[in-house]
Amino acid sequence: MSRRLSDKLPASFQSVVHPALDALNQAQAIDRLWSKDHRLWKPDPKEIADRLGWLTVQDQMRQQLGQLQRCVATAKSLNIKDVVLLGMGGSSLGPEVFRTLFGSQKGFPRLWVLDSTIPGWVRQVTKAISPTRTLFLVASKSGGTIEVMSLFGHFWNLVTKAKGNHGGKQFVAITDPGTGLEKMARDYGFGEIFTNPADIGGRYSVLSLFGLVPAALLGIDIPRLLDRAAGMAEQCRQQKDLETNPGAYLGAAMGSLAKTGRDKVTVIASPSLSTFGLWVEQLLAESTGKEGTGLIPIAQEPVLRPHAYGSDRFFVYLKLKGDKNHGLDQAVQALVKAKQPVVQFDLRDRYDVGVEFFRWEFATAIAGHLLGIHPFDQPNVQESKDNTNRVLETFQSTGRLPEQANSHPKNAAQDLSSHLQPGTYVSLLAYTTPSRSSETAVNRFRKILMARYRVATTFGYGPRYLHSTGQLHKGGPNTGVFLELVDRMTPDVPIPGKPFSFGTLAQAQAAGDMESLSTHHRHAVRVQLGRDQAATVNAITAALTKTASSGRRTASKSPRKITRR
Repeated sequence: MSRRLSDKLPASFQSVVHPALDALNQAQAIDRLWSKDHRLWKPDPKEIADRLGWLTVQDQMRQQLGQLQRCVATAKSLNIKDVVLLGMGGSSLGPEVFRTLFGSQKGFPRLWVLDSTIPGWVRQVTKAISPTRTLFLVASKSGGTIEVMSLFGHFWNLVTKAKGNHGGKQFVAITDPGTGLEKMARDYGFGEIFTNPADIGGRYSVLSLFGLVPAALLGIDIPRLLDRAAGMAEQCRQQKDLETNPGAYLGAAMGSLAKTGRDKVTVIASPSLSTFGLWVEQLLAESTGKEGTGLIPIAQEPVLRPHAYGSDRFFVYLKLKGDKNHGLDQAVQALVKAKQPVVQFDLRDRYDVGVEFFRWEFATAIAGHLLGIHPFDQPNVQESKDNTNRVLETFQSTGRLPEQANSHPKNAAQDLSSHLQPGTYVSLLAYTTPSRSSETAVNRFRKILMARYRVATTFGYGPRYLHSTGQLHKGGPNTGVFLELVDRMTPDVPIPGKPFSFGTLAQAQAAGDMESLSTHHRHAVRVQLGRDQAATVNAITAALTKTASSGRRTASKSPRKITRR
């Protein structure tokens, strides 16, 4: 008989979460959060007082419906067939969820989310579109992100050289008021300039213009999406009985379980919702991964039998009604039976993603309070950017990138395995173009790590992860083991007006992050990917399997301890 899955923890874990709920009640945390009291987290209001606009953004966004509709109408009048979003982190991961969950509605353009400097990825999108029938969304909160500006230069050149182009009308800016991007958009004659409320941080911006502009262009019903989010926001106002406050309960569960060592928040999602985990990954990692603590989000990990998981997990199952859930249902039931902490959130339809966006944002703010950290800054993200700039300066003065130490796949496997123990996680950082064969190889690698070593695994494409889990890697607990996989970056793509190419920029970002990981005493190994990228990953997996097997044989040959009676 299957056990009923709930949005509350099994009874055996209530003794962990109830004290956290009591603490939230005593601190009047919910009322203080809604009144935007920065002291809930830190005595200094810096990057808190002006970062809480997400609480009521769905009300503000209703006032933007006219401009959103005008943008959609303009796209139709220009006969736009493709929309390409140029953005990083908070500007790209929400739209990626909309793209994969909804797809484009009938009569609406396809959406491409380009959050990479890898030349192969840039070429792939460039070849897939018609320059005169494509709308480009240039999205950046700061208005000067190096990746976004480089991509803009590439596509501006492409469009303005194409016969019959519409120039600036084919470009839309999404940014904060007063940024360099806002000025540039005016100078270049962009078709639309969307200025977002300034009091919303990037990773909390999915229900703001950063998420809603691409969603509207896909043909998604924006008022319906906002209504769902508003419904969850109303439930999250409940202060008296916190067990009935969905956001507070999830936040209390994540925060309290993390303190007991269950800090790997593992998102299992229905197939159509698979990219939701990537959005959660950024939200949790960048918000809580600092001051040596943090929640370690696990997204898109293969779902295995219970013996592959240690006692450092907390599972959240997001189940979309009508999706292909049978296999996941069985796997999750097995986890419950194995007495792992599991909660389940049921989505009635795709628009309930609005419910989940708000629930997780609220829960993350609550978990931050319980963990004693500041959930709205990202102190270690700038480090890797600074390192990248130093590498680029070296390249510009010498014409060469600094030499990097690359490991042979066999050595990398041995090195990694020697650092694996209960509570660690392995993070694969891939500076390469996505392909089915390489992602299959990565999944095989993750399965071996889970089955043989019972460690959690994460996988991120560079430089995307620098704007997501990068903060956690350096500022969170020192339990990560990192494997950087770097493409050869050929053939390369130039960046207009820059003395370096996309390939050089990506190499500099990979090198800069390795330097940053080293500075924080994180164990990291780098492997150069060959022409056949999947083969390189498979070679690491084969060596890892061999290492694990020989380790078991050594253990079995060791003399048995004799217990005297």
